[in-house]
Amino acid sequence: MKELKYILLALMMLPLTLAVSSCSEENEDEDEFVNWQVRNDEMQSQWANNSSLKKLKAYTMDPNTAGGISDYVYVESLDGTAISIEDDLFMPIFTDTCRVAYRGYLIPSKSYPNGYIFDQSYLGDFKWTTAAPYTAVCSSFVVGFTTALMKMHVGERWRVYIPYQLAYGGNSSTSYPAYSNMIFDIALFEKWKARDNVPPFKTR
Repeated sequence: MKELKYILLALMMLPLTLAVSSCSEENEDEDEFVNWQVRNDEMQSQWANNSSLKKLKAYTMDPNTAGGISDYVYVESLDGTAISIEDDLFMPIFTDTCRVAYRGYLIPSKSYPNGYIFDQSYLGDFKWTTAAPYTAVCSSFVVGFTTALMKMHVGERWRVYIPYQLAYGGNSSTSYPAYSNMIFDIALFEKWKARDNVPPFKTR
């Protein structure tokens, strides 16, 4: 009878235990992303005021107006070369197909001082010889990603800082909260037009 009493007591306590566990997980998540939109807005200002970053206006915005901070993506080279947006023959256009290797981060947070990695096409350290490129039409990415991609030359690797307005805005998923700026490391391996059977421009 004593054993039965303990079993019944344990069953009665189970909902309370689950509720406490669920509440704890929710609190941890809230702590991780508390004031998230404000923090992401502040980060955009830091990017805009960083003179070492080159800014590129989103292709969806009017090129003849100055625009606001969130109308631009901010980029830097990861391969040690100066960023140039000349020689457009070697840069993808909106309808081109591209092979890119990428890794996407959120801005730094409590548990992820280097930014939570929410998506990636390769594991470990990036290497041109081993990274697994992802093939997609240039226009299929978020606006900020596509904007940067159309200014990259085949063979370049950039870090691209994208305001949430040029990414997923106020939408969220299991990988990222709403109002998340996104930071992508992007390596452009190849680009070709849809009508071409063989990519004419490639690297490595």
